[in-house]
Amino acid sequence: MIVDTVSFDVCMPYVSARCATISRRRLPDSLDELRGPAQGIVEPPATVVWSGLRAFDLASERQRMSLYRTVLAEGMRKDLCALLNRDILLRSWPTLRIPVSTTVRGVWEDRLPELRALADVPPARPPARRRGTHEGPAAA
Repeated sequence: MIVDTVSFDVCMPYVSARCATISRRRLPDSLDELRGPAQGIVEPPATVVWSGLRAFDLASERQRMSLYRTVLAEGMRKDLCALLNRDILLRSWPTLRIPVSTTVRGVWEDRLPELRALADVPPARPPARRRGTHEGPAAA
């Protein structure tokens, strides 16, 4: 199979620019619009999370980060405002900005200076994985 690398290189910036434009339209104008829960169990609509884990415990760092990464990538404006919490997003951004796509990261940091200011803050260490369970103590 022969791949036309010239066409690929010309098309990719267009695709990235189009994705960025679509992502930008979904963003809130201010982080103050993010009024999602700060604790408890969150069950996003199927339009945001359509497979895998469907309920996320915000007390679990892994589940919280997974929820936020998914909502940032898949949520529409109303989902972003209803599911994301301003304070949690600010506290998590130095770590959360790593696993999200460069397009998502770029549009959020371009629009919201509070997030851009956190771009150079080192990420937190991820929580240690426990063998044998998802969140509970390791089986003896």
